[in-house]
Amino acid sequence: MIQFTAQEDTVTFTVRAQPRATKTAIAGEVEGALKIKISAPPVDGAANEELIRFLAKLFSVPRREIAILSGETAKNKIIRIHGLTSIRFEEKLREEMKQKG
Repeated sequence: MIQFTAQEDTVTFTVRAQPRATKTAIAGEVEGALKIKISAPPVDGAANEELIRFLAKLFSVPRREIAILSGETAKNKIIRIHGLTSIRFEEKLREEMKQKG
């Protein structure tokens, strides 16, 4: 289960990033973190930008509402998304995990 904290319309959670994948997609859960494969390489912030773009599209929020609080140069990143309720977060993850298989 993905561990997260929520306050009003803000959700904070951990992502385990796997750069240089064939495509950007959710790859499951690892140790309470959301594992996301990222097609971009971890060079000059490209993987972080791709991660933010992917999360913005996934949760239907503007990119400016997503922040990497820690781990910009690490595989484990703490992400905060403003404008997202815990209910919507859980629903969307459930949908994505179901499609994944």
